[in-house]
Amino acid sequence: MGLHDLDFITKRLDELKEQGVYRQLPVLQSPSGPRSVINGKEVINLSSNNYLGLANHPRLREAGKKAIDKWGMGAGAVRTIIGNMSIHEELEEKLAKFKHVEAVIVFQSGFTANAGAIPGIVDKGDVIISDELNHASIIDGCRLSKADVVRYKHSDMEDLERVINEVKDNYSTKLIITDGVFSMDGDIAKLPEIVELAEKYGCLTYVDDAHSSGVLGSSGQGSAHHFGLSDRIDVQIGTLSKAIGVVGGYVAGRRNLIEWLNHRGRPFLFSTAAPPAVAAACIEAINILSESTELTDKMWDNANYFKKKLNELGFNTGKSETPITPVIAGDDRKAVELSRRLFEEGVFAQSIVFPTVAKGAARVRTIVTAAHTKEDLDEAAAAFAKVGREIGLIK
Repeated sequence: MGLHDLDFITKRLDELKEQGVYRQLPVLQSPSGPRSVINGKEVINLSSNNYLGLANHPRLREAGKKAIDKWGMGAGAVRTIIGNMSIHEELEEKLAKFKHVEAVIVFQSGFTANAGAIPGIVDKGDVIISDELNHASIIDGCRLSKADVVRYKHSDMEDLERVINEVKDNYSTKLIITDGVFSMDGDIAKLPEIVELAEKYGCLTYVDDAHSSGVLGSSGQGSAHHFGLSDRIDVQIGTLSKAIGVVGGYVAGRRNLIEWLNHRGRPFLFSTAAPPAVAAACIEAINILSESTELTDKMWDNANYFKKKLNELGFNTGKSETPITPVIAGDDRKAVELSRRLFEEGVFAQSIVFPTVAKGAARVRTIVTAAHTKEDLDEAAAAFAKVGREIGLIK
């Protein structure tokens, strides 16, 4: 083989196959709904982040179509050059009102929001105090900054205080970063305790609400609103790609913060703005959430219903408090096998293995949405029971 065959990459792929964790991306051949066609088979979809079913909502579809007719397909350039359409400003104003903050800036994704905000806020001479289970986008955002990074044990407030005391006198700016809802376990950050410690020791707070947006809060405003802390969290990251049903991310907070990120948020500065149809659909999603709690209520009812069924069957669902409910298998191969066999039984639930989760903590992650029916969930639970017994996860 020659130089350009990338033999070292082939070797790495072979290692994944030997470990039993190599996978091919599933092909979605229908809208991402409660039941979807995946790899040519109709299955109950328990792997979508479409928490409220808004990705397929007729009002979002119509808003997107109208925006295409008015604005065309693309924004034309980065917003600082030519792409700052009024519909983008309308979305940011709508989000700021929804989040109960002074201002919002929209990025191309939740990942780029973290990649832009963290290096934009902290610099050399500052320190980031980060939960050890924070999302990969937070980890990468921290790496892109010039700040020092220290970690505290997951949701352990005693350890957080210990870490703060170790660094508090050595840095000008101290930034505590946490997920609002942790994406692999479905547990909620202890924001009231975090804020109390932050204010006690002069730290700023930064919360990534990717899996809280549309899920927590009276109408899905997120974890800060859920705990009544909207005015005491300095930086809130949200996503438009999950419960909102479209794509994008945003930073919410004080107006001076948002003005600064307009000048120093690199993904914002160097990437073309979202298509107008995306902005219009996001605006309509926020309108729907602002009008009624029907979808969030249905999502929580379904999530609690399915979680109870899994627990009664004897599955280990960890410490989940949200619609994210892991079924922990432990061994990587067993988690992959569980996912494969569930698909054969008509349930799509992806396996999550090392390095996404720690070794020995492999699981199949399920997400229940407002669009599922009780019949969907009963059928899915029956499949879990059958497969779980066959592979020895439950008796």
